[in-house]
Amino acid sequence: MTELNPSFACVVLTQGNRADQLRAAVSSILGQVNVTVDVVVVGNGWKPVGLARGTKTVYIKENLGIPAGRNAGVNQVEGDLLFFLDDDVILQDENTLEKVYEKFKADKKLALVQPQPQDPNGLPTPRRWIPRLNTRNPNRSSAMFALWEGATTVRRDVFEKVGSWPYEFFYGHEGIDLVWRIWDAGYKCLYAADVVVTHPAVEPSTRHKIYYHHQARNRVILARKNLPRIISAIYLFNWKLISFLRFRFDKEGYNEFKLGWKDGKNFELVSVNKISWFTILKMTCYLRPPII
Repeated sequence: MTELNPSFACVVLTQGNRADQLRAAVSSILGQVNVTVDVVVVGNGWKPVGLARGTKTVYIKENLGIPAGRNAGVNQVEGDLLFFLDDDVILQDENTLEKVYEKFKADKKLALVQPQPQDPNGLPTPRRWIPRLNTRNPNRSSAMFALWEGATTVRRDVFEKVGSWPYEFFYGHEGIDLVWRIWDAGYKCLYAADVVVTHPAVEPSTRHKIYYHHQARNRVILARKNLPRIISAIYLFNWKLISFLRFRFDKEGYNEFKLGWKDGKNFELVSVNKISWFTILKMTCYLRPPII
């Protein structure tokens, strides 16, 4: 593999509804030291305005979804490492990206790094932010087979090799798809607990219909797109069982789940790239077989 330079092509995605947080997120990137940064703000359904001098912008008239929005910014910025940041995430210190670069420099097979997200006010870290089954100690680094996408760094050459963010998902589960494809290509993904970013740990008071719908829809698409048939069947059976238990007292959520599941089954996939049995074995050795 080619030697990486400490150059970051930074893509910040926003819908324009968090102006102060967006400015803080961009400022935290521009304040990084010992690396070079090239920053673009992608407005998904919003025209970016009022940003720091030197920040590039991309205007997408219609919200195309999170994966497509991130992809739209990739070719607008230069750098060996692609850094994707949500507009409500802030880099904790000026050496954050330097620390990330050192991870890649130390391991030539490393292709993706997720930092540890922490609430800026000291609230407990939500379990969903830690990309593994055992989430009791968020300060422990580990290999990962899922992803919290809020602050993600990927080698550009590997990102292009495995096919970028999968637009099919619109939002939710696109990170799992990307991570699985990176492992299948022979590279590694790391949860780097010693690299910290801040993000408000606010649990939604209610789940919207689209959330339940996409949870089901995207699980089905993920399995159909990536898993061999028998593994796909086990994976989907387990998720359906878990979801039935979760929705046993929520009729509206259950109905949206059923509609999403049906849409996932009927979704016309443009590309199907099943991960290999060797990758499944590798995931199993890390105690993360793709069956749940």
